[in-house]
Amino acid sequence: MVLVQEAGPVRSSRGGRPRDPSRDDVIRAAILRLLAEVGYGALTMDAVAAEAGVGKATIYRRWRTKHDLVVDTLSDINRAIAVPPDTGSVETDVRALMDLVVTTVQSPAGAAIRSLLPAMQYQPALVEAFQKGPLAVWRSAFSAMWARAEERGEVRPGMDRSVTAEAISALIVQRWLLTGEPLDTAYVDEVFETIVLPLLRNARPAAG
Repeated sequence: MVLVQEAGPVRSSRGGRPRDPSRDDVIRAAILRLLAEVGYGALTMDAVAAEAGVGKATIYRRWRTKHDLVVDTLSDINRAIAVPPDTGSVETDVRALMDLVVTTVQSPAGAAIRSLLPAMQYQPALVEAFQKGPLAVWRSAFSAMWARAEERGEVRPGMDRSVTAEAISALIVQRWLLTGEPLDTAYVDEVFETIVLPLLRNARPAAG
């Protein structure tokens, strides 16, 4: 599982000289690194400019405030998440999506999101940006997977947003956000074998 960066739409300039779109991804990568290191409260526009290797004017032509910059970057993360393809089986689809979640939360984006949790308590725009960015990608990928599995007759109807669906990534998210314990292949294998596969077997349509 890899993270890829695709070309996205160029946002309109706030005035002054025309924007150089190639700088946007450099700046967003810098903000993710800094958020992971210092968190939202200690972040400054000067630090972002220095980390990205650009002048402060380049930053302010794109975003007027730190808040604008962080919200835009968080919303834009969804462009960098490579959703796994249809494998033809619910079991291998689920495992591929588990790997997707692990890859994302262990990336600079995942570290940045975790650092934003305290600020999200009083910054609703950050919560909305997370919901419309990476969370929307995960939900869409899982919804499509359950729909395919239902069409193939592998699971009963209504699995999307069920407790079973929620449980598949719950332990991964717990380690990411709460315990900080390793999310290595051995752990994901154990979760898949001991938790996820029994849940999928229980989700099969009733015989007859």
